[in-house]
Amino acid sequence: MEEIIYIIALSLGSFLVVFILAKMMGYRQMSQMSMFDYISSITIGSIAAEMATALDKNFMQPLTAMIVYGLATLAFSWMGSKSIKFRRLIEGKPLVLFHNGELYKNHLKKAKIDVTEFLEQCRISGYFDLSKIQTAVLEGNGKISFLEKASDRPLTPSDINLSPEQDFMVANVIIDGKIMWDNLKHTGNNETWLKNQMKGQGADKIEDVLLATCDISNKLVVYTKQTKKEAKDVLM
Repeated sequence: MEEIIYIIALSLGSFLVVFILAKMMGYRQMSQMSMFDYISSITIGSIAAEMATALDKNFMQPLTAMIVYGLATLAFSWMGSKSIKFRRLIEGKPLVLFHNGELYKNHLKKAKIDVTEFLEQCRISGYFDLSKIQTAVLEGNGKISFLEKASDRPLTPSDINLSPEQDFMVANVIIDGKIMWDNLKHTGNNETWLKNQMKGQGADKIEDVLLATCDISNKLVVYTKQTKKEAKDVLM
């Protein structure tokens, strides 16, 4: 029993350390990670698992290694922000794979990407015809960025001298039957206004609202909680 409690305590401890290190290293999606960031994250996770199962009660070694890896990653990130050369050394530099109708074979070979895989990535990004692409660049995180030819890109309002009104983020004032008081205050409204607006949209109780949003023009949009019967009726 003591061994199980010990493992639970170590698991929670390693989880806490990984959480703190992750917060310190910043919010980045898997697709935004460089190869160095990815390897560091995998290594820290492996060490955390080792720490959680350190039955010989010598958990300080994996804990120290985990902290060292986290601090080293932070240090490398800081040095990369101060030196472009160092950042290129750690993360690599972008490679032009295709430009102006020409495939760069040497760059494809350097990136370990063959033509078939390149065409696959083009199709995934919505380009089934290379003649519609002006430039394709392999970024440091492994994703390929595409620049469309001007003649094939979608028409924008500025192309026809239009100035559409700028959109802004909406405020979530109710989430899952609970009022988000800070968000409601940010809109300049109060609970009385909120309930009056809700009634106008057929929602009498806060608890019945799954989501309610308010835009910059004070327009409230209410999404009520749907029952299974109502969901089924929609699909029929």
